[in-house]
Amino acid sequence: MNWQNVKKLFACLLISPAAFAQVEQLPAYPLITHNPYWCIWSFGDTLNSAPTRHWTGTNHSMIGILKVDGKNYRFLGKEERPLNTLVATTDEKPYEFSYTESQPAGDWMKESFNDGQWKKGAAPFGDDKRTAKTPWTSRNLWVRRAFTLNGPVPEKLYLKLQHDDNIKVYLNGELAYTHSGWNHRFDYIPVTDAIRSKLKKGRNIMAIHVENTAGGQHLDAGLSTELKSSGQPVLQAIQRKVNVTATQTAYEFTCGDVDLSLTFTSPLLIKELDVLARPVSYVSFSAKSNNNKAHAVQLYFGASSDIAVNMPSQEVTAEKYASGQLTVLKTGTKEQPVLQKRGDDLRIDWGYLHVAAPASAQVKQSIGNAHASIQQFTSNTKATAVNSGRSLMLNTVFDLGKTGNTAKEAFVMLGYDDVLGIQYFGQNLKSWWAMEPGTTMEKVLTQAHQEYKSVLAKCAAQDKEIYQDAVAAGGENYAKLCVAAYRQSIAAHALLKSPDGEILFLSKENYSNGSINTVDVTYPSAPLYLAYNPDLLKGMLNGIFYYSESGKWKKPFPAHDLGTYPLANGQTYGEDMPVEESGNLIILTTAIAQAEGNAEYARKHWKTLTTWTDYLVKEGLDPANQLCTDDFAGHLARNANLSIKAIVGVGGYAKMAGMLGDKATAAKYAAIAREMATKWQQLADAGDHYALTFDNKNTWSQKYNLVWDRILHLQLFPKSVYDKEMAYYLKKQQPYGLPLDSRKTYTKSDWILWTASLDNNPAHFKALTDPVYKFMEETPDRVPLSDWHETTNGKKIGFQARSVVGGYFIKVMDDKWAK
Repeated sequence: MNWQNVKKLFACLLISPAAFAQVEQLPAYPLITHNPYWCIWSFGDTLNSAPTRHWTGTNHSMIGILKVDGKNYRFLGKEERPLNTLVATTDEKPYEFSYTESQPAGDWMKESFNDGQWKKGAAPFGDDKRTAKTPWTSRNLWVRRAFTLNGPVPEKLYLKLQHDDNIKVYLNGELAYTHSGWNHRFDYIPVTDAIRSKLKKGRNIMAIHVENTAGGQHLDAGLSTELKSSGQPVLQAIQRKVNVTATQTAYEFTCGDVDLSLTFTSPLLIKELDVLARPVSYVSFSAKSNNNKAHAVQLYFGASSDIAVNMPSQEVTAEKYASGQLTVLKTGTKEQPVLQKRGDDLRIDWGYLHVAAPASAQVKQSIGNAHASIQQFTSNTKATAVNSGRSLMLNTVFDLGKTGNTAKEAFVMLGYDDVLGIQYFGQNLKSWWAMEPGTTMEKVLTQAHQEYKSVLAKCAAQDKEIYQDAVAAGGENYAKLCVAAYRQSIAAHALLKSPDGEILFLSKENYSNGSINTVDVTYPSAPLYLAYNPDLLKGMLNGIFYYSESGKWKKPFPAHDLGTYPLANGQTYGEDMPVEESGNLIILTTAIAQAEGNAEYARKHWKTLTTWTDYLVKEGLDPANQLCTDDFAGHLARNANLSIKAIVGVGGYAKMAGMLGDKATAAKYAAIAREMATKWQQLADAGDHYALTFDNKNTWSQKYNLVWDRILHLQLFPKSVYDKEMAYYLKKQQPYGLPLDSRKTYTKSDWILWTASLDNNPAHFKALTDPVYKFMEETPDRVPLSDWHETTNGKKIGFQARSVVGGYFIKVMDDKWAK
């Protein structure tokens, strides 16, 4: 590689994002974004204020420290507390509780209480047969555990707890902690000095009451102490700027006498699927003196092996090796339970994390204990090299030498080999990047290294295109919403090919129920892909079509999902959404036809589309009491917005029939759709607006499904319907957006963007979308962008990191199609 060209590239790339896009405030910042498992975020305004995390909130730690003339400045992440075990939990070694499930005497929590008549059982306790050593299925559980302190009481003490549900913890009879609710992983809760003073050398008692109020049950508890800090201090670098574009997040820091630029690039090139599917991100560094003097500069980058586990208690192996022009660190779990877990709040615990850097005398890599590894860099101590254990750190150190007014650059690549990506109707599928025989992560890293310059240039060009498209469609604030949505939406999918060679782009219903390829998640996500690469939308529909056409799904409407991620073996959601999913699939297939200018994709599935359309003709105008995509709000009969979806679906089918040359079918179903639309206006009319339900005219709702009537040029509903609804919406605005409907003041931001596009009026669009931008900037919840929030205060109600924010691109899509 020509390093002079690389330096020129750095100079361009590290300033160019700001030249065409400025997204400086987000609830959380995307760093590494590839798929639902390989995804790391910064949950704060400054990159060095907290550990970096997976979108679920679990720490996926990356650490960055710049040493300038011997002084240490941390610019990336935050080291987790170095803790020692005082009283072990089951992830460390087996232990027992004394326990009862009957109300004990009032002094049961005191050290002097005699628990000799209580039962004894191995922890953890719970109702999950896979993890519980002692079954617990009753409502209440009381436990006691004796432990011995052989020396003085530690100065800093933490309860280590995993519990479901409500818990009270006592130490030597004193209430140390109480909490209503549950957690799904160990939390460390500081013990106050007042409670700590009740402990003593010798025998002590931990007593716990846990109450199950709903759902699962679990208890595991111990105590940890914090190691005293030693060595050279590590200062916090001053973050001066952050800028987010579609594929990059760039930071600028001051580290004493040196300025540091740092850019995370996940090259999700939406029109180049081989690059988009490549599970490799770049982390680029550029250091430069800020006082016209030369300074000795070294840079440390660490990545935790916890990135490759579901829970930190899992043991890993790690190795260091050379691969061509690269030096590589690799880690993964010892167990390697490939495709063995399914669900929402899960991280990948199979496959291998790789950290690679161009090999040179200035790069040194090692593996060690996290705390010792960081101290080795900051304080020049000696860390023991290890190749197995828990929560190891993969360390890369660059010696940038004397650094003056000419910037010194470096970069690392982070890649993840998932071995197998998805199970698809009983067949284990490799991810897109690994499909070709002989493909290895080493070859992929080598290719990513060789294409570093060209890929970053393509990212810069695409980022500019996406931003400018959005500005032209809806203005600066709208463009920032689209930029925020881009990586989040794509990274909530896995890209593969089916055994028949069809593209599969399978979503995970993040922070919801973990379903895979949920149809009513595909529907709101679609505009991004329709705007830039309809093949990806086909990849979101192909599995659902196959499920019906293979005979595995036998109902006259589409399935809700294909399973629970990463197992796509058939629907696991407990209830169907017949009208919802039928309308979704037909509308999206029509949209593909409009995007491509032909209905050949529809032709492949015409028999299935006909079955679903006939279902809508029969059941769609006045829907029965059934779920729709807004299922979090509950069942709703006679849903006016759901009825619109059915009507537009029938109209879309007619449009596709016409494109296929079947004029008789087109005329028949167009007439049916027009008749349904006329009846709808009578059923839903509530005077100055149209109602939420046909039977209650004192209600209202966003009729976001209506947007497809206009965009697909179906002309089923007159302009007066659009005008009446929009005028009413503008009177219902709250500070952070338009409520979803009259039942609650919460909203769905994806639907607001669709509602704002109903009448193609720029002033109305801005009026409805600016409050969503305000939410993005001001929400107190520092998590990947939520699509379900409270319009009165900007707080998240639920959901985060979901693909549905791809729906923000509906105005971009509409604008591109109109040209």
